[in-house]
Amino acid sequence: MADLAIDRGFLPAYARLQRRVQDAVVAAIGKFAAHTHAGLHLERLAGARDPNIRTIRIDRFYRGVVLALGEDRYALLDVLPHDDAIAFAVRRRFTVNQVLGVLEMRDEAGIEEFSRGQPAGPTSAGLFDHASDKDLVRLGIDEDLVPLLRVISTDRQLESLDGRLPDTQLDVLRGLASGMPVEEVWSELAARVVSGVDTDDLLAAARRTPERIRFVSGPVELAAILDHPFDAWRVFLHPTQRDVAYREFYSGPALVTGSAGTGKTVTGLHRAAFLAERLTDQSAKVLVTTFTRAVADSLRRQLHRLNADPAVRARIDVVSVDKLAYEVAVRGGQRFTIAENAVADQLWESAAAFGFTGAFLKREWEQVVLAQQLTTVEDYRAVKRAGRGEGLRAAQRDQVWAAIEAVRHELARRRLRTHTQLADDAAALARRSPPPYRHVVVDEGQDLHPAQWRLLRALVTPGPNDMFLLADPYQRIYDSHVSLARLGIQVRGRARRLTVNYRTTHEILDLSVKVLGGDAAVGLDGNGDTLRGYRSVTRGATPVVAAWTDRDSELEGLIERVGTWLDQGVEPHAIAVAVRTGQLVATIARLLSDAHIPVADERRGVDGVHVATMHRLKGLEFQCLAAVGLDANVLPARQALTPATVDRHAHDRTCGGNAAFCSSP
Repeated sequence: MADLAIDRGFLPAYARLQRRVQDAVVAAIGKFAAHTHAGLHLERLAGARDPNIRTIRIDRFYRGVVLALGEDRYALLDVLPHDDAIAFAVRRRFTVNQVLGVLEMRDEAGIEEFSRGQPAGPTSAGLFDHASDKDLVRLGIDEDLVPLLRVISTDRQLESLDGRLPDTQLDVLRGLASGMPVEEVWSELAARVVSGVDTDDLLAAARRTPERIRFVSGPVELAAILDHPFDAWRVFLHPTQRDVAYREFYSGPALVTGSAGTGKTVTGLHRAAFLAERLTDQSAKVLVTTFTRAVADSLRRQLHRLNADPAVRARIDVVSVDKLAYEVAVRGGQRFTIAENAVADQLWESAAAFGFTGAFLKREWEQVVLAQQLTTVEDYRAVKRAGRGEGLRAAQRDQVWAAIEAVRHELARRRLRTHTQLADDAAALARRSPPPYRHVVVDEGQDLHPAQWRLLRALVTPGPNDMFLLADPYQRIYDSHVSLARLGIQVRGRARRLTVNYRTTHEILDLSVKVLGGDAAVGLDGNGDTLRGYRSVTRGATPVVAAWTDRDSELEGLIERVGTWLDQGVEPHAIAVAVRTGQLVATIARLLSDAHIPVADERRGVDGVHVATMHRLKGLEFQCLAAVGLDANVLPARQALTPATVDRHAHDRTCGGNAAFCSSP
């Protein structure tokens, strides 16, 4: 089906169509597949800004907007009601970026309307005064747009150009407006620059724009895309992500950081597929791992939709790091039972004494003793407790060590191992055997414990392209602060930061940054991270924050909201409800089911709205999200909160750097 390509923007539009219209769209596409345009009525439009724009009849009320790329190739851009389709088509013009060689869309009518509404010059300092005309053109800005940009003095003016300017150029302008120097913006573009661009060759430009245009190989691939259009939309790779994912050679471990929505996960999946395709040894494998089973399951599903070749997928193992540790330990002959959280927490509470809570002792064990592999009280007395807040006197360290030893001995007596203990056991076993993987891709790396990093380091031979690590220190939910260099994973010179948010709207990102606030996070490379330069390429509705007088009223509002999303055409599996406790999960799942709203059930293989705790949803992506039950006595969970009287530093960090979220015990 090389005759027809799908524009990325078509997929969410298709998902919102009624089933009968979707069927008509599939029928129209089928005519392209049959290599005949009979009955398609590819119509040129009088007054269109672009001579290559066409429309096709879908049914009596809907038309498709199509771009002729040349050589009998077409791209389906959108499907809209008849009048909307005509209006969309006549306003747009497609061009080839003279620097990057990619296909771009301009709303010519929108640009003209914006220009007429602006003063002759900026009323205050121009937003792009720090960039010369030559700089702007070098960054890929169309030369005819430069005079218009000189009248822009506010972010509001710039954002009013969203949907009018080409996305790539608007992204450059957002970077400059966020305070990035010209050379820093250029560094993001440099790897994508194309020499000898033919600005008349739309087909070549489309092939250089996989982040926007997807050429469909055949009916099977098309059916897979249209069966789950939202999922297919998510695996499109954007230019900066593609540069990172498809780089031929990294001399060692590479680290990719970025805020939620910058596409780290999809970048990692493309990297895994790219590496798997290049394996010449049929027994060689790529490992994709992350910190929970739920995220691993999601990665496996996304990988299946990303790569249709079963031979490539067979070379990729997708497994959570806990399951990985378990499998290595079992193969090594260990016999044990995993300590459930409730059992372990009870042991820690029983050991609490001398003013130290069970939660404090557990964290001290995990973040100091296990993290640094301490085996004696003498080691513990001498060690630095980086990131653990206030210091402990020698006598206090002896008390803490005695409590930790009591819990450790009780776990051993019951033949129990925690996941963190197991990771260290597995790492020791793995170091005794040849590494089983050629490449390792790690998602949500900020939440892995040093013991888990030691295991992953042991599973792959050090060398070029050995480890590809994805992390966001601002999304850390476990209090593990890791220095990769100390664990034998050197990423210096191979760290990239993704700053463009493709999936979170400007409005959601703005709210999130305000909520995060607080101190700068420390990254896995040991350097302070920053939110400077993060920006979103999409806009949407302002997130709704609603207060309710009681739980029953809140849940009624939730049912109404989820029902509205479904009526708007959102697929059930693209909706999630996040809560803090398992008890509330069960309550909401039952209420939604009673309201005839499908609820996902992994054990029974039922698809539907996902209802889960915040921890379980961590690392997953959804089109619509409702966060419910954000009560002062629930968030944060009291059992996870270190009292300020025990450790003020740990208490403040548990509160996310925002004291308004906590009332000090």
